[in-house]
Amino acid sequence: MEKPAVLGVDIGGSHITAALVDLKTGTLIEKSIKRNAVNSKQEKEAILKAWCNVIEAAFASANGNEKYIGIAMPGPFDYENGISLIKEQDKFNALYLVNIKEELAKRLQLKPTAIHFMNDAAGFMQGEVFSGAAKGHSRVLGLTLGTGLGSALSINGAASDAELWDSAFLDGIAEDYLSTRWFVGRYNELTGKSLDGVKELAGLVAADALAKQVFVEFGANLAQFLAPIIKKHDAEVVILGGNIAQAFDLFALSLNIGLSKQGLNIPIKLTELNEHAALIGAASNWNLEIHQTEK
Repeated sequence: MEKPAVLGVDIGGSHITAALVDLKTGTLIEKSIKRNAVNSKQEKEAILKAWCNVIEAAFASANGNEKYIGIAMPGPFDYENGISLIKEQDKFNALYLVNIKEELAKRLQLKPTAIHFMNDAAGFMQGEVFSGAAKGHSRVLGLTLGTGLGSALSINGAASDAELWDSAFLDGIAEDYLSTRWFVGRYNELTGKSLDGVKELAGLVAADALAKQVFVEFGANLAQFLAPIIKKHDAEVVILGGNIAQAFDLFALSLNIGLSKQGLNIPIKLTELNEHAALIGAASNWNLEIHQTEK
């Protein structure tokens, strides 16, 4: 019996990445990785065509095997039925209320049941639990720190979107303090200087005490935010991803001190799969043994 081909897909507001996933090893098949920019402000047909081009290119080396697709997709989205609910977000407006599952199935000549959607933050978490930094843990909290705040929980191997971005925090919501714009705004507040982002700020730390202070404050804020969530869900480990996590060394100490003050001694780990996490996570939802048994 031929081995089914499982494709992981990560769809963002400006790109699509797709790759075949080896579910035995939890790794991508390198030669199959395809990525392309997508203009999410285009009309429906242009967006769907761009997605299908990348998916078909990634499937090209699958040798005609039975095909399944797992797609990590930003919300709001009806993940079970495959219908986009995104509107007024300056992206994918042309896809509002479109049944993406049926549209892709028709274009790719697949059964709609061969396509599975999941939240992108949950996909990241699922991937790390399946074959990354959270493997072997049963209660995991994950955050993706970047232009926005993504969050997910994994309980006994099943990941879900934690939707923490708009949680009340300090004088606003969590995303106000745990995203790139906070770094840029806080440094500007302290110095009057404008920066493009966290990477640029990190490059100043060695010679700029105020830049260092911003990272220390961020770590303290992150600890204050995480502590009650860790306690509520009895998390065993926290996994961090996203661009801000690349500067982890600059806020790790203040983060751990803050958690310690809350009586928490929990490992904080960085993603091991990076941008591949959502691809692997989305694909890992397919239980191939069940499909093969049904055949």
